[in-house]
Parts: sequence; structure tokens; C-alpha cells
Amino acid sequence: MNILFLTPQLPYPPRQGTTIRNFNLILHLAQQHTIDLLTFLAPGEQLAADSPLHALCRKVAAVPQPARSGRRRAADTLTTLTPDMGLRLESPTMWDLVRTWTVQTAYDVVQVEGIELAQYGMSVAGHKARRAPALVFDNHNCEYLLQKRNALNDLRLPRRWPAAGYSLAQWQKLRRYETMILHAADATVAVSEADKQAMLAIAPDAGITVVSNGIDLDAYRPAAGDFGAVVTAVDAAQPKFVFTGKMDYRPNIDAALWFAEEVLPTVVAREPDACLQLVGMNPHARLDVLRSDPHVTITGAVPDTRPYIAAAAVYVIPMRVGGGTRFKALEAMACAKAIVSTSLGVEGIPVQQGRELLLADTPADFAAAVLRLVADLRAGGTLQHQLGTAARRFVEQNYGWQTIIPRLNEVYQQVYQHA
Repeated sequence: MNILFLTPQLPYPPRQGTTIRNFNLILHLAQQHTIDLLTFLAPGEQLAADSPLHALCRKVAAVPQPARSGRRRAADTLTTLTPDMGLRLESPTMWDLVRTWTVQTAYDVVQVEGIELAQYGMSVAGHKARRAPALVFDNHNCEYLLQKRNALNDLRLPRRWPAAGYSLAQWQKLRRYETMILHAADATVAVSEADKQAMLAIAPDAGITVVSNGIDLDAYRPAAGDFGAVVTAVDAAQPKFVFTGKMDYRPNIDAALWFAEEVLPTVVAREPDACLQLVGMNPHARLDVLRSDPHVTITGAVPDTRPYIAAAAVYVIPMRVGGGTRFKALEAMACAKAIVSTSLGVEGIPVQQGRELLLADTPADFAAAVLRLVADLRAGGTLQHQLGTAARRFVEQNYGWQTIIPRLNEVYQQVYQHA
């Protein structure tokens, strides 16, 4: 098939959730289909001449992300029914490219990667609108639900009420906008069953298929390929608790602050040499309050997160808001790490408490679980080994890209047959 991919960020190099998913979809689909790519460049970013995207795609065009001032965003919040996410990537250059390419090429599918690009896809594709290419909407998060969770979480703290007000407004706009997209798309892809059900709640007749996030099982694996080596390589005397992710992403900011302020003090009272490592690009100013804490390290962008994951005594996922399927969980599980997560941190991943990881949703329970794994590490790591082995086996069976891509091909076949 001829497939036009629209992505909100340059898929390569794959540094965070969106780009990891987009690059791996393109990497594997290009073996069976002809892919064209239209994408956006972040400020200061360039499409390298030696990027593998050139070999994977028939043609690639990258457009600078449009600039929107805070004043413009505030005005739009007050004066338009379109959500902020639907305006974020409005670009005359992208409009011209989308229209030109879809006239020049007979695409079978136009695949929109996320809600920020939906307006482009809906303008040129969709059998429901009697247009030739099928419109496939890959919804990385159920966005209205994510904003609802952001609002309810921020309402807990008076200093966060302005942010809560923004999220309350966006929540209702996104609900309306997301419903419209779900009705327009010939097929919608959700990354988890939980997201699928949340979307069906607002668009019961939408055709939604779960195509989860995946993991490169060769790139993410236990140290030296041996589950036991992961345990023995960790410094038990000065245990590190590692949390990875894009650190200007609102759910990650909340998770880092909650762990550092609500969980870590209890842990440090028992383990005075313990350290929380926040590993990821673009640390937000809200995290600056943690820089003076001797038990917290904020790394910023790193070339590779895997050495940090490997050195963790415990990998933590203290998420209280968010959606989709978290790559960080799959990466740590593929590396056979002992994990403590909130229930929401692994939402959409059918793990079991005490089998692949430990679950905890209160500060006291989270601290107790972390301390339990540190004590186990010093005693030989039996529990850590059991959890890590089960976690690795779980992702091998369910989350390799070779398992996931056929599900997307089935979606293409369905929309093609109904053309």
C-alpha cells in the first residue's frame, strides 16, 4: 500500500514516547508498504542527510514547528472551541504539502499520528467523506481523559489552580474535538484497552483497534543478557531509584515531584545514601526546587537511558496522571528490572501485582515497596530476580514489534476492503 504518515515530531532519532512509536512503526511497515512522511521540526532541529528515514521512506519533508505565543494561546483558549492541541501545529507550509502530495500520489491510507495533526488528515482523507485515501487516526493518548486527569490532580493544590483552570477548559474542548475525529476516521488505533474504552464512551460507533506500544527487545535487554547480572551490577550500598522520561511532560513532572516530596523522605530516613535519578530531556522549571536536595539528581538529556536503568536498585514509575501505554514501563521490564509503580503508571499493560512488579498508590505503600526491594537486593536479590525474569518474559510474549505490527496491517486491510 501507499501510506502517507503525518507525525508531530521528527521520528528519528527516537528519544521519547511519540518518536519511539512513530519510528518503529515506519521501520517495520516500510518492509511491506511504501511510506511517505510529512513531519515537523522542533526549534534548532534539522533532518540529517544520513537519517535512516530517507532509506525507509520514498520521500520525506520536514516543516519547522510554528511558533505560538503565550498571549495567542490564552486568546485562543477564550475565543475558540478548538482545543489548544488542535491549533498547536497549524502551518500554511504543511497545508500546502499535504494538499500537493495527496493530489500527486494515489495514497491508500493517510495515517495521522496524534490529535495535533487531525485537521490535515480530515481535509484530504476519509471514505466517510467520500475521499479516496482511508483515514487512520493513531491516537497516542485519549486526550480528553488526560486533560481531565490533569485538572482533577491540579485542583488538589491551590498553587496549581491556574493550570487546573486551563485543563478544565481544554478537557471539554478536547472531548468535543476528539469525538469529531473519531467519527471522521475510517479506523482509529488506541495504544491500550483502557484508552479504547474511554474513546468508545464518547464515540460508541467508532471503529477502534488496540495496537499497543512496543519495545525493541534486542536494544533493551538485561545486562550481559543475564537476568542475574542485573542484580549483581547494582550498588546496594548506595541504592539509586531511577525515573526516566521527557521531563517537561506534565504527568512526568507531577510524578517526579510526588516521589521526591512525598515518598523519598520516608525512604531516606531508612536509607540515607539513597538517591533519586530523574533522567530525561528538557527538565521543567517546576523541578528546580529539587536541585538543592542532595538525594535527587536531575540529569537532563543523556545519550542513552539504558545505563541508568541498568544501575537502578529500583526503577520507579510514580505516575498519578497520564494515558496511553508508557514506554518507560516496557523499557524497564525488558531490562528485567525490579519495578515499583502506581496502578496508573502501568495502566493498559496487563501486569499482576507481585508477579512482574510491585504496585503502590500511596506514599507510604510506595516507600515500603521500594525499601522491600532494597532489602531484598542486599539479601541476594531473590525477589528482584523473580520480578525481573517475569517482566522480561512478559514483554517478550506481548510487546515485541514483530507481534504488534500485524495488528496494524489488519487495520489497513479492513479499511481497504471497505473502500
